[in-house]
Amino acid sequence: MQKCAVIGIFLSLISLNSVAQALIFKGAKVRGDTTRQSIALVFTGHEYADGGKAVRETLKGGAIPASFFLTGDFYRSFPGLVKTLKKDGHYLGAHSDKHLLYCAWENRDSLLLTREEFVSDVKNNYRIMRKVGIRKKHARYFLPPYEWYNEQIAEWTKAEGLQLINFTGGTLSHADYTTPSMTNYRSSEQILTSIRRYEEEKGMNGFILLLHIGTHPERTDKLYYQLSDLIGALQQKGYSFVRVDDLLTQF
Repeated sequence: MQKCAVIGIFLSLISLNSVAQALIFKGAKVRGDTTRQSIALVFTGHEYADGGKAVRETLKGGAIPASFFLTGDFYRSFPGLVKTLKKDGHYLGAHSDKHLLYCAWENRDSLLLTREEFVSDVKNNYRIMRKVGIRKKHARYFLPPYEWYNEQIAEWTKAEGLQLINFTGGTLSHADYTTPSMTNYRSSEQILTSIRRYEEEKGMNGFILLLHIGTHPERTDKLYYQLSDLIGALQQKGYSFVRVDDLLTQF
């Protein structure tokens, strides 16, 4: 089963009731206060950073705070971009050091690594973050690689003094990484349509909207070039944008 399909199945099971607290699924916070008309734009990054300049300029031009969850490899490969994002006041967090797959796609209860491997990888992620001036105490939200995890991963994360988070389900925003050769490919127009439709039908209060800061070269239809239009459309609906640490209740 494809990644997007699997994620869609388990997130569709979440009941998004209007409660003044973060919504939790399998130990991860996946949505903030649904009584507030706020959205957290979250970008993940590992191998690619081709959208870095465009994303940064769009956010800076609109004075939009965002959150970036990056792997250790990303921090090592693109220190200049990381420095500018930090200077702009965005939230910078961890996304694992080597972008490991924690559990099997077909059976999320089947772990693919030991606790020792998990801890070592997470610590390496924070070690490189510390070198660029990001302290763990200021970056305690952790977004799992591939956005795929289970309760055991949530428990291990908590034991490391961190809080697991994930994106809010319901839209195709996270599919902006797909390429035309993939069976689960989604164009930018399809993705934007899914966001508009979800907002119109259910609303996006407290939403964690996940996109990617860079994608494979084979994807020429880059969603980040339409980020300004997306932000503007949501602002016209009355939404404000906040960092993920402002969106979510502190733990």
